[in-house]
Amino acid sequence: MTQILTYRAAAGRLDWSDAVEALRQGHGLPRAQIRDVFLGPPTGTMMSRSAWIEGLGYGAKTFTVFDGNAARGLPTVQGAMLVFDKDDGGLRAIVESRLVTEVKTAADSVLGARLLARPDSRQLLVVGAGTVAASLVRAYTAVLPGIEHVSVWARRPEQARDLVAALDGIGADVVAVEDLRDAVGQADIVSSATMARQPVILGEWVRPGTHIDLIGAFKADMREGDDALMARAAIFVDSRETTLGHIGELILPIASGAITAESVLGDFYDLVRPGARRRQSDAEITLFKNGGGAHLDLMTAAYIARAMG
Repeated sequence: MTQILTYRAAAGRLDWSDAVEALRQGHGLPRAQIRDVFLGPPTGTMMSRSAWIEGLGYGAKTFTVFDGNAARGLPTVQGAMLVFDKDDGGLRAIVESRLVTEVKTAADSVLGARLLARPDSRQLLVVGAGTVAASLVRAYTAVLPGIEHVSVWARRPEQARDLVAALDGIGADVVAVEDLRDAVGQADIVSSATMARQPVILGEWVRPGTHIDLIGAFKADMREGDDALMARAAIFVDSRETTLGHIGELILPIASGAITAESVLGDFYDLVRPGARRRQSDAEITLFKNGGGAHLDLMTAAYIARAMG
C-alpha cells in the first residue's frame, strides 16, 4: 500500500538525530545514480531530481521554486517526492516536498557540522529567518547538544525577531541580532540560508576555527560567501556531483581564480569513511556547501516513510 505523507501528519513524529543518522548510513551504501532537470526563469524554476541507490530504492522529487511567493502568502517551494521499492519498483510513498526538503536540508547541514565543526562549538549563528532557518535552529540544537547560544540575523530585523519569538522548546538561548559582522566574528558555527545572489558573509569577518555552513545558493548566479572566505577555508560539499559546475558558491570563485575545483577536499561519501580528511586543527576554518541532491531526498524520504509506517 502506498503511503501518502504530509507535512501536517509528520508534526512531532520525526527525530532530528535519526534523520541525520539516515543520511550518514545512506552514504555508506554504493554511490547513487542521480539526474537533475531545471526548467524556467530564475524567478520561477521547476526542478526535477531523481535518484537510484542500490540497497535503498528509487526516488523522484519534482518541485517549483518561486522567489516572489512569500509576498503572495504562498510557499516558496511546492511539490512532491515519489519513493519506489528497491526490489519490485512499486510506489511505496508519496511525500510532500516541503516535508522532505525541510528535514533533508537541516539534517544535511547538521551532518556536515557534526563531521567538521569543532567539538567544543557553543555559539551558532543562523543567517536568514525563513522556514529553513527555523528547522536549522531546531536540528542543530537537538543533534549538537553543546550549543548553548543561538543568534539569528535577517536583512529585516523584525523577521529575525519574529522567528525567535515563534521558537519554543529549544535547549539553548536564542536571540535576534542586527550586526551581522559582529555576530559572525563571535560564532563557532555560521549557518546561512538566504536567497542571496551577492555574498553576505565575508572572509575577513570569520575568526579561526569557525565552521561555515552555506545552504542558500542553489543556482549558478547565487552565492553567500565571498572569494576571501572561500580562499581561507578548507572546503567540503555534500555532493561533488550536485555542486561543482552547478552552484555559484563554487562556480564564481573558481572563475575568479580564488579557488580551483581541487580545493573541494571531500563530500559525504568521503567524509563518512574512517580516516577521512576532516578538520585538521582547532584553528582551521571549515566550509561546508549544502547543495542537496535527489540521493539525499531519497535517503530522507525513506527515513520519513519508515518513521511514519
